[in-house]
Amino acid sequence: MKRRQIINTGAIATATAVLTTACARKTTSTATQSSLPTVRWRMATSWTKTLGTYIGADTIAKRVKEMSGGRFTITPFVAGEIVPGLQVLDAVQAGTVECGHTASYYYIGKNPALAFATSVPFGFNAQQQNAWLYQGGGLEALQKIYSDFNIINFPAGNTGVQMGGWFKKEIKTVSDLNGLKMRIPGLGGQVMSRLGVNVQVLPGGEIYLALDRGAIDAAEWVGPYDDEKLGLNKAAQFYYYPGWWEPGPTLDVLVNLNAWNKLPKEYQEIFKTAAVEANVNMFTKYDALNGEAMTRLVAGGTKLTPYSQEIMEAAQKASFDIYEENASKDATFKEIYEGWKKFREQIYTWNKTNELSYANFVTANSK
Repeated sequence: MKRRQIINTGAIATATAVLTTACARKTTSTATQSSLPTVRWRMATSWTKTLGTYIGADTIAKRVKEMSGGRFTITPFVAGEIVPGLQVLDAVQAGTVECGHTASYYYIGKNPALAFATSVPFGFNAQQQNAWLYQGGGLEALQKIYSDFNIINFPAGNTGVQMGGWFKKEIKTVSDLNGLKMRIPGLGGQVMSRLGVNVQVLPGGEIYLALDRGAIDAAEWVGPYDDEKLGLNKAAQFYYYPGWWEPGPTLDVLVNLNAWNKLPKEYQEIFKTAAVEANVNMFTKYDALNGEAMTRLVAGGTKLTPYSQEIMEAAQKASFDIYEENASKDATFKEIYEGWKKFREQIYTWNKTNELSYANFVTANSK
């Protein structure tokens, strides 16, 4: 099935900016006119400061401090400073830190349904993901799962449709994937495994060396801006698209429920408002930065290559086979999946009418 991911940043950004400004004025006024306590939190993250993914954590910390008049402060820590990048959930659950910024699909080993909090293969783009989370019952369902870990989660960043990864050699057919060692997490990794890939899960800071030294043959990270930052173009030549496994990945801020429940209501509202701003701010920055980075990569010799129809169709079939299998044996997964699938059918029908028809025309007739 051919499908194009269409993202409309303007509507989300404008609406959220209005909401954030209004909420900021209200919460700041409340905070400065009352004797609210001084609160100091630590935030573990799965990122380094040089990557765009760190934007979400930084935005939350800055906005919480500003809106609380400095009474509520959060200090972000990069991956490895407190805990390794893939152990943020564990640190928040244990109360080692009050909150963390990460990608929920890193933890599908704890509950496979957590993949939906980030992104799943052939799922939603960023605009559709936000619609499902904020208006389609997605966030409520995911917070129910996270409560089992003594955590409450909020969307706090999105990278937009990602790229399909860096490969040292061309891959044209499914058989070309057989035996390749590739860094790819989440359900996308499970799909690639079914297509014959030897899947590896590595934090961002370890990808370049593994690819450059031949420990892995391919790797996906985010998109042109962050991939260039990691230097992946220096370790592999072929840059595939689209990133069908992450068409609209959300990053989450996780908060220990004990710490959350101790916060005054005013601080809770400030935190939630900051998370919404982080969610939109990261997405719009990536959209602006990725195009510039792509131009540089291509000029430097990167070979942009689309996945073949054969690989796309095989990957889509494997994806939905995995969903059905998980739903048949896991009640939590089934509950999330059925609601997600119903919303997917509805929004795809709508976006095919409005977004896709418009994009097809303007891209074919751009001047």
